[in-house]
Amino acid sequence: MPAFWSWFIAGGTILFIIWCVWLVSWSAKQGPVQKTDSDLVGHRWDGDLEEWNNPTPRWWLYLYFLTIIFTIAYVIAFPGLGAFDGVLGWSQEGQYEREMADAAARYEPIYANFAEMEFEALAAHPDANALGASLYASYCTTCHGSDARGARGYPNLTDDDWIWGNSEQQLYASIFNGRTAVMPPVPAAFANGEAELRNLTRYVRSLSGLVEADDAAEAKAPVFATYCATCHGADGTGNPLLGGPNLTDDVWLYGGSEEDVYTSLAEGRNGIMPAHGQLLGENRTKILAAYVYSLSAGR
Repeated sequence: MPAFWSWFIAGGTILFIIWCVWLVSWSAKQGPVQKTDSDLVGHRWDGDLEEWNNPTPRWWLYLYFLTIIFTIAYVIAFPGLGAFDGVLGWSQEGQYEREMADAAARYEPIYANFAEMEFEALAAHPDANALGASLYASYCTTCHGSDARGARGYPNLTDDDWIWGNSEQQLYASIFNGRTAVMPPVPAAFANGEAELRNLTRYVRSLSGLVEADDAAEAKAPVFATYCATCHGADGTGNPLLGGPNLTDDVWLYGGSEEDVYTSLAEGRNGIMPAHGQLLGENRTKILAAYVYSLSAGR
């Protein structure tokens, strides 16, 4: 933290505590023993019910003083005055590291025992799946959903369509290292304008049987072979090594309507699967990979 902001925060905190002490002390002074009309605060109800300027009850003020004392003790013991670490040396990073170390000492032997199993056996083990489901709920549901059926732009993990493959090595790599998928747009100059790009759209959709390709669409087969076959394969069945989806089935990551496919071709797509290796470690990554593998209906 820069020195200016450290002093700014510490000074502001100390001044506020001093102001609270003054305010409570000022409120603690007793009102006059013999009250006169000048001691009325001017509030009137029901015509003749008025309020005197009575002091705050002392027991109430003592609670405020205790609160201030607790505040002073807290900012001395714990971080609260800019860059001052507190006399106890507590920090949220240290607390996190201690809790993680305690969790590792308690659970890592369990993870290690499961991780020693063969992948197929691990995927079928009910206790391992229960542990994998817990890991999935913590790290995967935001994108893939609580039911693992995904959403627009996020793959469904319960079907038999795998963009990057579903072997142990491929699933482990996807979770541990993450994935970055880039669908570049088809150059407009080679598509010869929007009309021709629409023809290429119909050709791509015809690969999965969504539409019948007319002569204009079939004429775009060379364009597909030039710009699409590297990632999606010459026959459109995909390439797991590059994360190129299969275009011949009925699974569409970004939608299979004409507008969806046209947008993918004209503007491209970008997808990121964040790496979880540092969060999970090797053993938990394998357990989670086996659980994801077990979700697939095509396993």
